[in-house]
Amino acid sequence: MWKICKKEWQQFFASLTGYLVLSVFLGVTGLLFFVFPDTSLLNFGYASLAPFFQLMPWLLLFLIPAITMRSISDEMRTGTFEILQTLPLSLRQVIAGKYFGTLLIIAVALFPTVIYAISMQALSITGGIDTGATIGSYISLFLLAAVYAAIGIYASSVTTNTIAAFGLGAIIGFALFAGFSSLAQLPLFSGGMDYYIELLGIQMHAANISRGVMALSDILYFIGLIVFFYTSHKYNCNNLPSRKSNWV
Repeated sequence: MWKICKKEWQQFFASLTGYLVLSVFLGVTGLLFFVFPDTSLLNFGYASLAPFFQLMPWLLLFLIPAITMRSISDEMRTGTFEILQTLPLSLRQVIAGKYFGTLLIIAVALFPTVIYAISMQALSITGGIDTGATIGSYISLFLLAAVYAAIGIYASSVTTNTIAAFGLGAIIGFALFAGFSSLAQLPLFSGGMDYYIELLGIQMHAANISRGVMALSDILYFIGLIVFFYTSHKYNCNNLPSRKSNWV
């Protein structure tokens, strides 16, 4: 499994594309949170990373599908997935290796943003940032990224077209993050039903953890989504021979 993880890491950084994706992501976050006046943390009035954690889920909707879109689709298109299946590894280990390789890349992308927290703490005149809330928000952000990664690899397993894999991963991620919350706001579901509909989406669970409330139900929700999409793309890969004629 760790050989596949290493291969995923090397494959991402083997071309200019990987460096370009991370550079664009970090460049956009830097501009948003320190340059553009409407979203700059420096213009927020007090030491807080709230705008950062509010916008990051939307930025990850584009970053993570860009990382995962070639994960399996390229292997299918070039025929190297069959070669991977000849290795002394189970399909479960192959998929897990690709998933953990993707998580490692995401961690590398998110790690430099810790500088924002350090900067806000250093620039604060009194009080500083809420350390507990910041740690909780980073945990919530990484769990969200882990779900997006599972979705992205699933999307990459249903098509050999990397652009289609990117679009599908972004659409499913958007639907799970914002779709149920938007649906719950419809007058049709007012009176109690809205709460249960919102529970189906990611946004409420991510918000709970970001406030420092580490409820078991929220953790299990994220784990359940990851397992669901892991099982789904494992099923897709198991049915690879019969699906060749249906590749995009």
